[in-house]
Amino acid sequence: MARTTNPFRWFDSWPEVIRLVVMMYVRYPLSLRNVEDLLFERGIDICHETVRLWWNRFGPMFAGEIRRKRVQHMRAFTHWKWHLDEVYVKINGEMRYLWRAVDHEGEVLESYVTKTRDKAAALKFIKKTMKRHGRTRTIVTDGLRSYGAAMKEIGAADRQASGRWLNNRAENSHLPFRRRERAMIRFRRMKTL
Repeated sequence: MARTTNPFRWFDSWPEVIRLVVMMYVRYPLSLRNVEDLLFERGIDICHETVRLWWNRFGPMFAGEIRRKRVQHMRAFTHWKWHLDEVYVKINGEMRYLWRAVDHEGEVLESYVTKTRDKAAALKFIKKTMKRHGRTRTIVTDGLRSYGAAMKEIGAADRQASGRWLNNRAENSHLPFRRRERAMIRFRRMKTL
């Protein structure tokens, strides 16, 4: 007996309607009830709890599809560039390092949390990012020596660029993250990070 892998198989609604609902809720600053009202005007009668259920169930799947398509598109360009940076975060009262990879447009590609800020942590983060997104033309870092040692070990030392003002893309990417951290009064769990 063949097993179907269709994620919509248990839902009576069309996949196009589910995608529309999730994208409306994610893309625009609407509440669950606002999405319910907008869809009712279009002739689709669903409850706001259905919107929440679909967003929880299908949101990560749609986000993964969008990210994969975007990365495949960006690999074709010669200016595909990563910016790597690490930042201190306090999680449940303990200081940790959040490593982030941002592309040249400011989109966060990968994030990783460690206790240390040494060569082993940098190497693991770079390998994880390369495994998921492939090789890049240039990797822009700050002056942290762990990056240089890790890049030398994987044989990509010639791709590293570091300088005082080169890594502003990653530094500016931390700003909304810090705003959210202040609003939540620090992070309680890794999941909220």
